[in-house]
Amino acid sequence: MKRICLLFITIFALSCLLYWPLREEAAEAAKLQKVSESAKHQKKSCTACHPDFTPVLPKEHVEVKGRNITACLDCHPPDTTAKPEPNPFSSRIHRAHFGPKEKLDCTVCHIWIPGKTFSLMGQKPSIGGPSRGDMTLLKNIFSSWSDSPYLDSLHGRKNVTCDGCHGKMLPKAEDAVDNERCLECHGPLEKLVAQTTPKDFPDRNPHKSHLGEIGCAVCHHGHGASSVYCLNCHGNFKMKIAGQS
Repeated sequence: MKRICLLFITIFALSCLLYWPLREEAAEAAKLQKVSESAKHQKKSCTACHPDFTPVLPKEHVEVKGRNITACLDCHPPDTTAKPEPNPFSSRIHRAHFGPKEKLDCTVCHIWIPGKTFSLMGQKPSIGGPSRGDMTLLKNIFSSWSDSPYLDSLHGRKNVTCDGCHGKMLPKAEDAVDNERCLECHGPLEKLVAQTTPKDFPDRNPHKSHLGEIGCAVCHHGHGASSVYCLNCHGNFKMKIAGQS
């Protein structure tokens, strides 16, 4: 029995001797990867494409001194409250750099460590930890937001960015926008009903349905073609909706 105990103790001791160096090595590798990712971000700057900012700024704009997005943040601080309202600075800078003519890499302005953090340079708060797959999806959505016939792009042209609908955290594939968020801009509901009551057939108001309150997203699809739910039953109705494609 003593020999068996000694054998187990010896195996345990050897396991510890092997485990701790490997653990320290893994921690050091992770640290080096993080430093490497940060170094990549630091090398990128706006001046690579804009050695002189004057041509791309309004005539009355103050002189911009700096190499990256941090030069803008003193006058254009990010809205950490993510209120459902237009954000002209964020909208214009994203549309200019991720529109139909340009697909700038996000890490020129953002710090991204896959699966861990995503933040704006010079800002501590992280707004998510998207994986590489998540980032591919987000880039596709941003492309649609920048230039598509859908509701996302209609909002983009009015300077409404992702956080205007989704809040301050990066949206995920399964996220949805609830009615309350939509009505903060388009409501209250009574006002919306009054605005959309047809003159010829006042009882055919999609915002005052005989089905009761239904989700806005049933008809209004942010990143795809919208469709009028009523027409599934009432095919003879003539009803149009923004973002149909």
